[in-house]
Amino acid sequence: MREHPPPPAATLDLAAYMASRGRLVEDALAAVLPPETSPPTPLHAAMRYSVFAGGKRLRPLLVLAACEATGGRADDALPTACAVELIHTYSLIHDDLPSMDDSLWRRGRPTCHVAFGEALAVLTGDALHALAFRLLARNAEQVGPACALRVIEEIAEAIGTQGMVGGQVLDLLGEGRPELARWADWPHDRQRGVYEIHRWKTAALIRACVRAGGLLAAASARQLEDLTAYGEHLGLAFQVVDDILDEAGEASRLGKDTRTDAARAKLTFPAAFGVERSRAIAREETARAVAALAGWGPAARLLTDLAQVLLEREA
Repeated sequence: MREHPPPPAATLDLAAYMASRGRLVEDALAAVLPPETSPPTPLHAAMRYSVFAGGKRLRPLLVLAACEATGGRADDALPTACAVELIHTYSLIHDDLPSMDDSLWRRGRPTCHVAFGEALAVLTGDALHALAFRLLARNAEQVGPACALRVIEEIAEAIGTQGMVGGQVLDLLGEGRPELARWADWPHDRQRGVYEIHRWKTAALIRACVRAGGLLAAASARQLEDLTAYGEHLGLAFQVVDDILDEAGEASRLGKDTRTDAARAKLTFPAAFGVERSRAIAREETARAVAALAGWGPAARLLTDLAQVLLEREA
C-alpha cells in the first residue's frame, strides 16, 4: 500500500483534508469489498450498493484525523477507517429494516431491504460486519498484533451491549414497543433517557473512532484521554443535530424521509427538550468537544474545525 505522509495540520484546511482522505477511503473500500461478479452475486451487489450509496464518511475521517493529529500515518489507519465505515453501513441497513425503523429511503435511494429484500438485507449487514473485523485483524501485519488487538477490543466494545447495539435496544424501549412491555418502566426520566440512548447508540462508536486513531499512532495516555472526551461530546452533538434535522430538515437535502421520529414516538432530543433547547445542547456539546483538545495547538485544528462543520450542517 502506498504511503501517505501526515498532512501539515497547521496549514491544511478541512475541506482539502476531507477531499484528500475521502478519496483514500473510497479507493480502499472499493478494493476490499468483493466484486459484484463474485458469487454469491446478490450479496456482493447489495454490499456495494449500500456502502457506495454516499454519506459523509465521518467515522473513517475521524480515525484518520485522530491518527495523523497524534503523529501517525494514514496508511496504518486506513484499514481501521474502512472497517468502521463498514460497521456503520451494516448498522444503517439493520436500522432501516421493517422490524426496526421501517425506512424506505436512505441517502437518496431505496434502502437495502427495499432494493434487495429483507432477508438479503439482514445478511448484507452481517457480511459487512464480518468483513470489518477481518480488516481489523489483518491490520496486525502493519501495526503489530498488540496494537491491532487493542483497536479490535475498542471497536467491539463500542458496538456491543453497552454501545451501539445496546443503544438501539434502549431506542426501541423509548418507543414503547408492546413486545417490550415488561420493561416499560424505562426510562424513568425522558431527558436523562435520551442522553443514555445516544451515548451508546451514536457517541460510543464515534469515541472509538478517534481513540482507535490515537492507538494506531501510539498516542500518550493524556492524548487518549483528550480524544475520549472529544469523541463523546462530538458524538452527542452529532446526534442532537441529526434529531433536529429529522424534525425540521428538508427530505430532499437529507436523502431520506423526515418527521419519522415523531411518527414513531421515538425518544429524541427535540421530543425530550424541544427544538430550540436541542439546538443549544448541540452548541454546548460541540464547545465541550473543542475544549477537550484545547492544549493541542495546531495539531487539533482539523478535529476542532470538523466539530464546527458538523454542528452547522443541514444534511
